[in-house]
Amino acid sequence: MDQYPSRRKRLLTSSRPMPDWEVVGASGAWLHRADGTPVLDGSSGLLCTNVGQSSPKVLARIQAQFARYTYGGAAVVRPHIQLELAERLCAAVGRPDDSVALVTCGTLGVEVAIGLARTITRVCDGKRRGDILTSDLSYHGMSALTLALAGNHARRPRPDDAMGLAPAYPAPYPPTHPHDGGRACTADCAEEVAKAIDARGADHVAAVLLEPVNGTTGGAFVSPPGYLRRVGEICRERGVLVIHDEVLTGLWRTGTPLAGNHWAGCEPDIVILSKGLGAGYTPVAAVLVAPHLAPLLRHEGADPLPAMGTMAAHPLMAAACLGVLDELEALGHRALRERGDRLGESLRSLTGLPGVQAVRGLGHLYGVQVEPGLLWPLLEQAERRGVLFYPFTGAGEPRGEGLVVAPPLIATDTDLDHLTGALRGALTDLT
Repeated sequence: MDQYPSRRKRLLTSSRPMPDWEVVGASGAWLHRADGTPVLDGSSGLLCTNVGQSSPKVLARIQAQFARYTYGGAAVVRPHIQLELAERLCAAVGRPDDSVALVTCGTLGVEVAIGLARTITRVCDGKRRGDILTSDLSYHGMSALTLALAGNHARRPRPDDAMGLAPAYPAPYPPTHPHDGGRACTADCAEEVAKAIDARGADHVAAVLLEPVNGTTGGAFVSPPGYLRRVGEICRERGVLVIHDEVLTGLWRTGTPLAGNHWAGCEPDIVILSKGLGAGYTPVAAVLVAPHLAPLLRHEGADPLPAMGTMAAHPLMAAACLGVLDELEALGHRALRERGDRLGESLRSLTGLPGVQAVRGLGHLYGVQVEPGLLWPLLEQAERRGVLFYPFTGAGEPRGEGLVVAPPLIATDTDLDHLTGALRGALTDLT
């Protein structure tokens, strides 16, 4: 008798209202089930397996470092491979002179970014408090601090557990920031950020933390043109830093090295990368700090750098990330953009189907919003047709719901045709 169902209860992890299935192999963008059927990973696992599974380039990098040494604190053992990763990563995302903190996950990356921002503003401006302002549609990680700061309605702590923290301004998307006549949000919505800073007092605010493209809270909402630039102007006028949370969107997920690259004049002071950097091979996050600010972190009056953990800047982590960068370089950035555009065109053609309320996104990141009650049957039908998707939690009242379409960046044109064909068939069958 199979004891797995009873044993499963001992593993305290999230679940979904559908049965799971056994995977016995994986290659590229595909998972291979025990019953012999292949399944295309249409959401890159938890939005992370950017270069697919079983990469020979990643394996070669890990093996080379494994043969040299497998652990050594970067403060004790000369950090050759960590420095190689920092320099290669910064060049890849167009921030070649940044300084880098390497930590173990996106949540810790956000917390370290917050700590660095507080130190910088206190050294630079003598700020008394280090408030961090976020939007009501944001998600920045799973720690007590990041959950309390952000606005993901499904994961916000109870009021008594939120440490007095909450989102400070509406995200620039109609479900949470509606306008008369159903108008779309514009760059003018950045004035809500100005109001939030001024209400706290600029001398109390260290940074504004935001996602250039929304992830799984609302389902790939894209910032209005000019919005991020105006947020940057507002913050600079008040001596407030801008942090871009690119944990999910960084490293070509949206068709550019950073999602913020889609708009001119919105370069942040600090950037957080994670999912696409580790690509499912290793837990990792990188916090990039602009070169004019990084020296303040070693100023005589600065607080000590935040504690980053035993496994921070781990040499095997750095090796795996270098392999991921090798894979991304081999894919070719122009080809990535073209395939992402093709994916977007195919998905937008679904908007005429019954049950589909909206399709939005960029590159290899899209949200397909569906009518209430359709999400879980749709996910089940798609899996029967050989494609796995990830649900998003929705925004507005009533809550929107839908699925995130975010295939690995290595997915071929044939893979993408299979993905959109399966989704179209699943929608047609259900509606």
